[in-house]
Amino acid sequence: MAARAIWKGELKLHSTKLPVKLYSAVQDQTVRFHILEQKSKTRVKQHMVDADSGQEVSNEKIQKGFEVEPGTFVILDEEELAKLEPEASREIEITKFLPPSQIPPEYFERPYYLGPDGDQAAYFAFAQALRKKEREGVARWVMRKHLYVGAVRAVDDYLMLFTLRNAEEVLSAKNLPKPSGRAPDKKELAMATQLVELLKGEFDPKEYKDEYRERVMEFVEKKAKGHQPRLHLVKSKRKTTALDKVLSKSIEALKKQKKAA
Repeated sequence: MAARAIWKGELKLHSTKLPVKLYSAVQDQTVRFHILEQKSKTRVKQHMVDADSGQEVSNEKIQKGFEVEPGTFVILDEEELAKLEPEASREIEITKFLPPSQIPPEYFERPYYLGPDGDQAAYFAFAQALRKKEREGVARWVMRKHLYVGAVRAVDDYLMLFTLRNAEEVLSAKNLPKPSGRAPDKKELAMATQLVELLKGEFDPKEYKDEYRERVMEFVEKKAKGHQPRLHLVKSKRKTTALDKVLSKSIEALKKQKKAA
């Protein structure tokens, strides 16, 4: 099935504009279940309910409020919220170019493809320039009433756009608990290095699947055909606390796998 654009705009580089189409680069494959009434097997709807009385509240009586302190709310109506929204635009404005390594990985959120929408020569020339210079652009744009900051980079011959999280959303690794206890000795460091070498390889996304989803879908398909499949619990592996024993066991297992291969 051909990719379907979800948004159209222009990639703005100073006074130059490139018409582009936005495509989603990922699709959600999460297993989702419907909530049903036990006897009738009909779907159950969700309703807004007063937390104190338990009575249902109609949509006409619902307001939006921001809690500034426990029990105290600032009420905002739809007209006030509309005035606070960013001004609508179709421009993805690139504000600067920088090496990809300058943006920490924890800032990246969701990937999109940026495809050409007209002038293909200028589009592919820009993608090629980004790839040769090993640069990516920092961009700002408004889409569906939301202001985004993102990174534009060349992947193969095309452009990709990644939404970036805001600084206040990202937690610093400096806030993590500091290491305690003894430092690893030379033997443990050497074994860890050997383990890293033995596990060298290339990333193949086909090797990594949602095993839970596959088990659920296989189980559902069998039940839909009238079967009563048996469930097998996923066994947890035994844990060992000694670092040298863990590393040694892993190294021996990897050596056997490589010999067998």
